[in-house]
Amino acid sequence: MSYDRYVAICDPLRYTSIMSSTLCVMLVLGSWLFGFSVVLIDFIGVRRLNFCGPNIIDHFFCDVDPLLELSCSDTFLIQLLIYLLGFPIVFIPTTIIAVSYTYIVISVLRIPSSTGRQKAFSTCSSHLIVVSLFFWALFSVYLVPTKGQSSTMSKILSLLYTVFTPLINPIIYSLRNKDIKKVVQQIVNKHVYW
Repeated sequence: MSYDRYVAICDPLRYTSIMSSTLCVMLVLGSWLFGFSVVLIDFIGVRRLNFCGPNIIDHFFCDVDPLLELSCSDTFLIQLLIYLLGFPIVFIPTTIIAVSYTYIVISVLRIPSSTGRQKAFSTCSSHLIVVSLFFWALFSVYLVPTKGQSSTMSKILSLLYTVFTPLINPIIYSLRNKDIKKVVQQIVNKHVYW
């Protein structure tokens, strides 16, 4: 999405030729295949572990770190693999998004009219909010060492990127619609002044 926003704002006249259906399909397939291959690598590593203790995972879903805590085998290599894979998985998209938005801000600041700048910033702000929430939670769960971190905090952070971000995504994007803004204002005014 950040690349789409970048092309739409920084090179609007070539948008339809750059963001073709083929490119969109390739970007989606590339993301899916990359994500699937990373999960497959984790799965193969966890499958080789021995489990001899309790089989109750202290988490909301079967995530890799809580699963590794149940293993009687040495999990150092798998934890190292998770961190080595996690670093580029999180930092490459974050870098691409940061660079895209840097170019977007530079382009938007060159727009002569304030209404044009405001419209361009409002187009990008919703995506930036959702992405920031998602990556902040992802950094906290997978790249910050979990030693000393409570399992409750890990669960809450996991909920942020698995449940909360997808839940607020349609809300944030729909608030850009003037009709929905008007209805939300009417509801708030009705309940506030009642």
